[in-house]
Amino acid sequence: MKFETKVIHAGISPDPSTGAIMTPIFQTSTFVQASPGVHQGYEYARTQNPTRTVLQNNLAALENGTHGVAFSSGLAAMDAILRMLKPGDHIISTNDLYGGSYRLMTQVYKDYGIEATYIDMSDPDSLKDAIKENTRLIWIETPTNPLLQVFDIKALCSVADEKNIRTCVDNTFATPYLQNPLDLGASMVLHSATKYIGGHSDLVLGAVVTRDEEIAEKLAFIQNSVGAVPGPQDCFLALRGIKTLAIRVERACENAAKIADFLTGHPKVGKVFYPGLKSHPGHALAKDQMKMFGAMISFSTVNDDMDVARKILENTRYFSLAESLGGVESLIGHPASMTHASIPREERVAVGLLDSTIRLSVGIENVDDLIEDLKTAMEK
Repeated sequence: MKFETKVIHAGISPDPSTGAIMTPIFQTSTFVQASPGVHQGYEYARTQNPTRTVLQNNLAALENGTHGVAFSSGLAAMDAILRMLKPGDHIISTNDLYGGSYRLMTQVYKDYGIEATYIDMSDPDSLKDAIKENTRLIWIETPTNPLLQVFDIKALCSVADEKNIRTCVDNTFATPYLQNPLDLGASMVLHSATKYIGGHSDLVLGAVVTRDEEIAEKLAFIQNSVGAVPGPQDCFLALRGIKTLAIRVERACENAAKIADFLTGHPKVGKVFYPGLKSHPGHALAKDQMKMFGAMISFSTVNDDMDVARKILENTRYFSLAESLGGVESLIGHPASMTHASIPREERVAVGLLDSTIRLSVGIENVDDLIEDLKTAMEK
């Protein structure tokens, strides 16, 4: 089954009781049993919900996995993964990553005796050097948030496999349409489904997909025990959004490529971060590892001029100044004060995230309107 067919049919069947083509919203907290322990597969909605079951099966198929586990947010999904660790365990993570992921590892799990090391994963040998006897998880973002670095998933997972260490790839930026980390050796794939999976900026949801039965069982146990589950309405919205995932992402990628070309060489723009540019150090790898180059772009202003950056951020019309990404509408953001404010400035600057760095989530509007919007903001 090809991807464009999977988003509409994989794991999804018409409702057997009514024939409804759309998966119903099972808005119920509990399910009637004929006798104690005798039921139709559902007992209590924290544990299982039919709408959620369909979503999890669909997500598993999109990532070529066997098990999907949905959570109330992307960070709740990450939290479930980290709960599989024990005090004294060690995580190795990319050093350019979402601020919320960094905060969870450094300000929450550090207090439980779990250590994290942040490295540049451009060279798999750097991962070999960072591995300790107590390393239990490799956390990979690619493309990274917000500097769009691209790492070799297959090579990194190969290094981890040699040491019997689990790997998780945050695939939020790439989406299952552009990249499938399980096929490249990853143990788990994580999505903030709030973003491209949902695609319409109207839900908060997270998911983990795996082929490993043991991991799936542990995640399902944590999902039920902790209760950080999405409601059936959000699961329904995610299923609806998934149906157009391929065409949305393809259009957004096409727009992003043209916008990156516009930004490159603009007198107000310093460095442009976009894997689709031939000047990008990860361009060849992205071309090989991804179907297209994604719809996220970051750029800094000339001389790291924050005044210029602020005026751009305040004067766009179609690029709305807001957190999040991956919706049909284009968004513009300031990572240093928004999505990555929880990372100390010295650490942000060390990896190349400047005060003036601007992040764009390119939507599916007419690209000429989007370019004109940025041009006008820069003129102001």
